[in-house]
Amino acid sequence: MASMFLALAAAVLALLFVHLISKYTLWKRKGIPTAKGFVPILGHFLPIVTFRKSISELYRKVYEETKNRSMIGLYNITAPVLLIREPQLVKTVMQTNFSNFHENGLKIQRDADPLLAKNPFFNYGEEWSVGRKRLTYAFSSMRLKILLETVKGVCKKLEDYVDKHLSSSNKYEVELKSLFAKYTGEVIANAGLGIEGFSFEDKPHPGSFYELGKVLFEPDLKHGILNAIIFFVPKVNDILKIPFVPTKVDKFIRHIVKENLEVRRNSTIPRNDFLQLMIDLEKSGEQVDEEELAAYALSFYLDGYETSSITLSFVGYQLATHPDVQEKLRNEITSTIAKHGGTLTFDALKDMTYMDQVISESQRLYPAVGIMTKRCTEEFELEGSDGLSCRVDPGTEIIVPIHGLHLDPKYWTDPEVFDPERFDHDRKNNIEKMTFIPFGEGPRMCVGMRMALLQMKACLATTVKRYKFELSSKTQLPLKVSPLYFLTAPVGGLWVHISKL
Repeated sequence: MASMFLALAAAVLALLFVHLISKYTLWKRKGIPTAKGFVPILGHFLPIVTFRKSISELYRKVYEETKNRSMIGLYNITAPVLLIREPQLVKTVMQTNFSNFHENGLKIQRDADPLLAKNPFFNYGEEWSVGRKRLTYAFSSMRLKILLETVKGVCKKLEDYVDKHLSSSNKYEVELKSLFAKYTGEVIANAGLGIEGFSFEDKPHPGSFYELGKVLFEPDLKHGILNAIIFFVPKVNDILKIPFVPTKVDKFIRHIVKENLEVRRNSTIPRNDFLQLMIDLEKSGEQVDEEELAAYALSFYLDGYETSSITLSFVGYQLATHPDVQEKLRNEITSTIAKHGGTLTFDALKDMTYMDQVISESQRLYPAVGIMTKRCTEEFELEGSDGLSCRVDPGTEIIVPIHGLHLDPKYWTDPEVFDPERFDHDRKNNIEKMTFIPFGEGPRMCVGMRMALLQMKACLATTVKRYKFELSSKTQLPLKVSPLYFLTAPVGGLWVHISKL
């Protein structure tokens, strides 16, 4: 009996060994070079599993180590992953041949995350088309002008909050991500749902949209493990079914939407917020049910809260470390607002072109999202300029290394230097296409980009005009990206001293 068991175990191990050999020789058989750092069973994910590197840093390292290659093969545990290094390949995948790669690589469990599943980032086909069309409608110029009025109210709350902390001291020492997350959380509550967000309360409030964001995005070990399973080991999550959006948050969003709908359907007074725009769609004949409205509200929250506060925090850090840039931006803000009658208007924000340059250069150095993943849906042959050719099988994940492209000296002179002049009117036309893609590109480009820029520019116009930013010694230099987070978060945070001008 024992000998039969041993024989069976040996046979199973032999089959497993053959299976793994077949898996781990795929790129060799296809003639594609394999990245260094391979470990059996874990593939190239040992630094991720041991939390030594973030996913963005891992792929950036591979990008930098393979300078003479157009594409490089890796293994996510046992799944084959293809990292593409050339802008023309990025264009092929994200734009030219979108139909062959129309799915994003990140997957969620639809039954575990029913609201998130309706986010255009995670859905496909007709559901994606309808959702994207509705969100595009909400973020048109005409409707952004409406939303700006509410955003300006949040800017005043931010001012009052900072002034309160400056009332007893000449300087207010604060971690920028925390400060700007309060702002973006309140924008979502006020401009998204037309309710009070309690984000600027000194003590945690049960209805605080800032506290809600911490539940979703806190870069700690627990979130690091859960996010790694959800997004990067989807086969494991097929079994575990861990939701990205906790039940508490799901219920909170549903309750708020349901409560608001009951009030608004019986009211003739329109509101200047995102939810009102969705209700107007319903009134115009579109079929928008309560579940969809809750999903769109969650999308507005997820798209507007974290990446915008990350971007603002890095912009604030750059301004604190480059006082000449800060002063030039302040002069533009002051003169532009004066030109528009002393009021922060939609057109005034549009005219702040140096601010656009500062934001873009900060995003180049520290994009909130360091990689983008696409999935092949129909067999396609990718051809690099170095002669490499790969017939990509359906299901294969494609990595677009955003941070690697943003810092490549092949495309950027002195890429580690912060220089907003790269994006001035003349020089930005010489930037090679697909080497700067902080919002993605192609049909799946971030649908909330214009809203994100609106709230970021309004925030900067308000704070830079009124306050001076100076770097605090609490900021750990050189900056190191946290390995516990799938977005870009510096270890120790970005600390500054804020003072009145």
